[in-house]
Parts: sequence; C-alpha cells; structure tokens
Amino acid sequence: MGSDNKIRIGIIGAGNIGSVHATEFSKLADQCEITAITDAYIPLAEAKAKQFGIARVLANPEELIDSPDVDAVIIGVPNQFHAPLAIRAIQAGKHVLLEKPMGINSDAAKQILKASRESDKVVMIGHQMRWESVPMQIKEQIDRGELGRIYTAKTGWFRRKGIPGWGTWFTRMDQSGGGPLIDIGVHMLDLALYLMGNPKPVSVYGATYAEFGPRKMGIGTWGKPNWEGTYDVEDLATALIKMEDGSTLSLEVSWAVHMDTDNTPFVHLMGTEGGASYRGARGKLLTEKFDRATETELSRPENDEGERNRLSRHFLACIREGKHPITSALTGFTNNLVLDAIYESSRTGNEVKLDWNL
Repeated sequence: MGSDNKIRIGIIGAGNIGSVHATEFSKLADQCEITAITDAYIPLAEAKAKQFGIARVLANPEELIDSPDVDAVIIGVPNQFHAPLAIRAIQAGKHVLLEKPMGINSDAAKQILKASRESDKVVMIGHQMRWESVPMQIKEQIDRGELGRIYTAKTGWFRRKGIPGWGTWFTRMDQSGGGPLIDIGVHMLDLALYLMGNPKPVSVYGATYAEFGPRKMGIGTWGKPNWEGTYDVEDLATALIKMEDGSTLSLEVSWAVHMDTDNTPFVHLMGTEGGASYRGARGKLLTEKFDRATETELSRPENDEGERNRLSRHFLACIREGKHPITSALTGFTNNLVLDAIYESSRTGNEVKLDWNL
C-alpha cells in the first residue's frame, strides 16, 4: 500500500468495462488510488488516464503487473487473456479483480484457481449481479429461512436482437470461449447458484443453437462489427443442471431470438416454504398464508449506491481485512465447469457428469 495507506490499483484494459471500474474506484478515493493503466491500444489508455487522473500509462500488462506501486490488478480484457494475466498477477503477489468469465474454459479457470490457492492474495470475480439491491434483499430472506429448501430454480436472459460486435472477439470461439452462454449466461448461472445456497452441480444436459449469427441477423448495438470477421459461437443456449443435493436449475439465454421479451434478466426460486422472483430492478417474495397465495413486492431503493460500488468496496474490504471474497476463484471455476459441460452436452447429445478432480 502507499504511504497514505491507500490500496494502489492498476487497470489492464481501458475499454468499456475498464472505464466502469475506473469510475467506481475513483469514487472510493479515501480507500484507494488508481496508479496505472494500460491497454493494447495505448492512445485509449492515455485518454482514460487523463479522464480519471491516473498518473501512469504503462506499455503493456506485464509492466503494470510488475510495477512496485500497484497492489491490486483489475483485468478487463478479452476472455482468452484472463488466465495468463491473472496467473501472472497472482504469482507477482498482486490482488486480482478479474472480469467474468473467470476463464475462457474450465481448464483455464482451473489454473487460476490453483494459483489462487497457492497464494494469500485476494482473487475475486466481477459478478456484479450478486450486489444488485433486489437479489441482496432476496438473499437476506433466504438466509432467514423464509423460502425453506430451494429445490428448483429457473434463470435466464433473452435478448431479442443483441449480438455484440459481430466478427470481433465476441463472436469467435477461440477468443471468447462461446456466445451468450459464456457472456451473459455466466452471470445468471452465478447469481442463481448463489441464491440457491451454492449447491454442488454434478451433471448437465444442454443444447446450443446458432440460427441468427451465421446469417448476420440479430445484430445488437454493443461493439463495432467486423463484417470480414467470423461468427462461430451460439446465439441461444438452454440447459438443465442437477445438483448433488437433488435440486435442479434451468438456464436459458440468447443474444438473438424471435420471442416476446423485454431483455430483462430473471431468476425464479422455488422453495418449500416460499418462492422469490427477480427481474432486473424489481422482484417478489411469494408464499401462502391462510390458504391464500400472497406476495411481497421488492424494488431498488431510490438512492441506491449501485451494485458496482458495493462490488468495489467488497474487493477493497477483502484486501484490508484478509477476507474471502463472495465471488471467489472457486465460484468462478464452478461456473466455467458448468458452461463447458453445457457445450459438451450440446456437441454429444448426452448428459455430462461434471469432473471435480482438482
């Protein structure tokens, strides 16, 4: 830490997600300082450094990781680079906040998990949905036992016309690891498993479809297309995940689909004593009282500080207090293991048993 006891942060990746992290950590100037930034496109890093008052723009990620005035590294780059950069940072004695998915596949995630277990540094995955207000309210009721035993759940995120950056790394399997399943599906999988109490997934049956992307249909507004590029990922995925305790989770996600949808992520939890429903900024608690179905509306408070702010503060608190982050390396590996199994099940047409051999 610096002489003023502030945690010194370096950001790898000056794009959209890097800007989000820079914005949020800048709000916590009493606890931390962003001391360095880098990007594959240096002019972008220079622009962000000027915008956020970051003292140094470094030539490459390795230089930033090795910098003595960086205590914690934020990694917000394409999926294929997550594992090599995270592992190098961990081994260099840095705390790491890694954007989702943890790895481009479960093998990469396993290597990050192994490195984290050999270190005393904080390794946290940036699944901000766990810090959204409505899921936090639902989690509080779950922890109080209001839902009883959650025996099944349904989660998903349907985008009707939302393929990002056609032809860029987003739509190339070798650079992204997949389509909507690994892009937005990983968020919903992570949130649902968390709310269910982190049961251990043991088997998966799934299917993926590429009906729009190969025809250059379903294009969204995120990212600049490269029409000379490649689209070899799915645009819709569906799966049933079975847990060791007998509970099940249904997952459905799309970048493009002909469906009446409002593009809102959702989780529906079904418990023995009650249920819960999450849809973006709103939710419900559902139960039965006096032989009648009853429900309680949930919503985001007016002056809510935001999920990204809570995520950032949690990362800093874990560093200062030596705490285990809620979105740990193990949860990141679990997500990658399930995603890989869905892709494998789609390829083979069979149920896939998860290999927990670490």
